[in-house]
Amino acid sequence: MSTKKQRRSENFKDRKKKKSTRIVYLVAIISGVVLLLVLFFVILFNALFPPVNMEALNRKKIIADVYFSDPQERFLVPEKRVIYKEDDAALQAKELIGALLDGSKTKSKTGNINTFPARVALKDIQLDKDGLARVNFSAGLTTLHPGGSTAEMMTIYSLTNTLTENIPEIKTVKILVEGRDLPSIKGHISTVHPFKPDPDLYAPVKEEKS
Repeated sequence: MSTKKQRRSENFKDRKKKKSTRIVYLVAIISGVVLLLVLFFVILFNALFPPVNMEALNRKKIIADVYFSDPQERFLVPEKRVIYKEDDAALQAKELIGALLDGSKTKSKTGNINTFPARVALKDIQLDKDGLARVNFSAGLTTLHPGGSTAEMMTIYSLTNTLTENIPEIKTVKILVEGRDLPSIKGHISTVHPFKPDPDLYAPVKEEKS
């Protein structure tokens, strides 16, 4: 049998062991809470102050004329857009087409009409040495287009005039859908051959009243 002194010693060791165990658990819990708080504040900081894209900040920008339709679908109306400047003509064309697909920014004031349906996407663009731009759109160009000869004409020439006016390397524009040649957008105007810009479609300049 253990003596009274031995029992006291064992009890003391047990208490010390239990205390050490509690301290370890407490330190682990506090460390976990601190870690969670640090992660929370790091995520919150990144959300409030996202990292600055220095490459994007250093990219030059230009002002380009992007063409939409007037309310009567008779003329092309320019809107000034600030886009990134690209040294490659095909990449510059993507910037312009992106602005065109975004739609008119003055629609509520001027009544300008978007010339491409919403949710149409640019798949890719290829530019050859002769200045032909082959612009490939998603299937939505034909499935979502409202149709009609005037609407189709505005779509074709808003694209053609926007590209040829802003990019000297582009002379003509060929429209494709999902990588395939397109007979027409909606059955009214043939898109078999490439298009040249048509300056006669520009809206007449309004004379300022004196």
